[in-house]
Amino acid sequence: MTVRRWLSMFMLLAFAHGSRADTLVFAAASLTNVLDEIAANYESRTGRKVLASYAASSVLARQIEAGSPAQIFIAADLDWMRYLQRRDLVAGRPHLLAHNRLVIIAPMNSDATLTIGKDMNLLSLLGGERLAIGDPAGVPAGRYARAALEYYGQWASIAKKVIPVENVRIALMLVETRAAGLGVVYATDAKVSSKVKVVGVFPDESHPPIVYPAALLREGRDADAEAFFAYLQSGSAAEVLRHAGFVVP
Repeated sequence: MTVRRWLSMFMLLAFAHGSRADTLVFAAASLTNVLDEIAANYESRTGRKVLASYAASSVLARQIEAGSPAQIFIAADLDWMRYLQRRDLVAGRPHLLAHNRLVIIAPMNSDATLTIGKDMNLLSLLGGERLAIGDPAGVPAGRYARAALEYYGQWASIAKKVIPVENVRIALMLVETRAAGLGVVYATDAKVSSKVKVVGVFPDESHPPIVYPAALLREGRDADAEAFFAYLQSGSAAEVLRHAGFVVP
């Protein structure tokens, strides 16, 4: 079990036993920095506390299904939101919070260069290195990455070079520490790190739209959760998202 999962479990136990937090949000790992800032701004304005637990959308959705006491869910794709909707765990209609873009990153001091297109040769660029991505079996960032690489005919040749990880921030960390020569992450993940550089941006048509739907959850819905959910849709929250590199509808 990773350190992040231990922390997530600790926070959930604390919440269940009377934490000071008013609202518990389960959010995709790629929202870590920006949602922390939005929650801090909200607390300074209202005095209401928000606790956020971050992981892959797949992990969080299954935790919610298993009974974790989340009140708001923000996924990094529509599939895992629909997963909960089919199980009647979502209250009302989800709100489309933001969009993102998909990029290839390399360590900051790497001399890697890449022009994304049908003629690119990722296998050659990787050499003896590995490619870090979210696990395509369930992690949205990994699904987007595989779709983009298949679009350009690259997946079959580099599949054995892939390191599939449990969320996009771990893919970022592997490139930061040079445990992987390249990684596919969201543009906003690359923006928060001074240890990586973007060597290519995938065109939107190469993968399904990267969207962040947010929704109140049926079991944990209360006035505090509804108030923070409304704040997520405010101009103040949108400004923070845009500053972090997200595209707000």
